[in-house]
Amino acid sequence: MHPDACKAIADSEGAFVSAASAWEVAIKIALGKLRIPGPFAAAVEASRFGELAITFRHAALAGALPAHHSDPFDRMLVAQAMSENLTLVTHDRAFSPYGVAVIWT
Repeated sequence: MHPDACKAIADSEGAFVSAASAWEVAIKIALGKLRIPGPFAAAVEASRFGELAITFRHAALAGALPAHHSDPFDRMLVAQAMSENLTLVTHDRAFSPYGVAVIWT
């Protein structure tokens, strides 16, 4: 991970992993597009990150976002960041048009 991202996470009051990310990882594993050394949930727990559930409010906001990004998982991450006043950590420049806070990796 990028050093700036590591520092920002270490200095934060808490870091979260979205249920959307867990869902996307599970789908990629099932399709054979991703292999990880153990259960995703165990890795998140070991990192001491919190779980960020998807709420109806998140879903409504994700559906209302402009179509800058076609990936539904990424749109959910944007909606959650906006709704919960969180900062995304990503290398995906498609998040830029949404104006959400991002730490680039």
